[in-house]
Amino acid sequence: MNPWEDGPDRRRHVVVTGASGNVGRSVVAELTAAGHRVTGLCRRPPGPVPGGDPGADRVAWRAVDLTDDGALPVLRSTFAETDAVVHLAWGFQPSHRLDLLEELGVGGTRRVAQTALEAGVPHLVHMSSVGVYSPRTSDEPVDESYPREGVPTSPYSRHKAAAERLLDGLEQVAGGATTITRLRPGIVGQRVAGSALLRYAVPGLVPAWVLGFVPVLPIDRRLEVQLVHAEDVADAVRRVVETGAGGAFNLVTAPPITAADVAAALDATPVHVPAAALRAVVSGAWKARVEQLDPGWIDLAWSVPLLSSARATDELGWHPRHQGHAVLDEVVEGLVTAASGGSPVLRPRTVLGTVRAALHDGPVHRRAAP
Repeated sequence: MNPWEDGPDRRRHVVVTGASGNVGRSVVAELTAAGHRVTGLCRRPPGPVPGGDPGADRVAWRAVDLTDDGALPVLRSTFAETDAVVHLAWGFQPSHRLDLLEELGVGGTRRVAQTALEAGVPHLVHMSSVGVYSPRTSDEPVDESYPREGVPTSPYSRHKAAAERLLDGLEQVAGGATTITRLRPGIVGQRVAGSALLRYAVPGLVPAWVLGFVPVLPIDRRLEVQLVHAEDVADAVRRVVETGAGGAFNLVTAPPITAADVAAALDATPVHVPAAALRAVVSGAWKARVEQLDPGWIDLAWSVPLLSSARATDELGWHPRHQGHAVLDEVVEGLVTAASGGSPVLRPRTVLGTVRAALHDGPVHRRAAP
């Protein structure tokens, strides 16, 4: 069989936005390993570096900033003769510039989706999140029909819900001409994202190794979240692209991670502190510009429902290769060692590097670009 003819094993041309990020590096590796031709879009394409991310050297990279309409000509030319667009691009910093984050997350989704529909791209795969769902009402896992109003006090959650509402409207306009798929993973982790997570969640002057010597962990004992490895998310993306499956798919591992699990991974003693008290501390540090982590993430962590991935298993044959506790251990190792990848997004994080960036570019919360 000619691999470029129609059929489930046909090789495809796939455009991936946000291709150099946490999820993007794994999606690129998965798709290129399967023989698909990949064009990667991101604001800062990775250069040729020794030991770069898997598959990155087999990608046609194009620079694009999705925060304004200047991206449209690049999107139009790139989407021509494309079999699928996988939209991963999202922003987390600067967390004090909600206008920019919304323009990238919601506005960027609008620009990508509308251009894909106008170009007649057969398949659009949107990376949504567990954050799209309304707060939990019970401890029973929910399927993809659960309400999607988000957690109101979390900017990330609000933007994810708004992006999906935008897709709802475009889906009606498309009338089936373009299949739209939404993937809703839990917390996505992997070792090489350690430095990226440190830049967002830990004050810049705190060295990574300190996390390996945390004697006591203040945490609400009610915490219960679901993780999924970036490689397993990438596996789901490939399956969706190759089967053309539409609709929504939850992607999580079982069992959920608890407060005790997090403490054990850090080799720390958990001390119960109500989420409201933790939120107050995080809010104070965020308002003081000490760290990037906004208090909405505390609300999100203790509000999102548990998810069922039964549909992904039944319809895609998706089975996560990494269990939740293994993902947690890998994430903690990545944090403690400040692990990094081969792209600007996943670049190494050091205290000295943080100081240099602040002196050269100014504090991250004042910078113009997300």
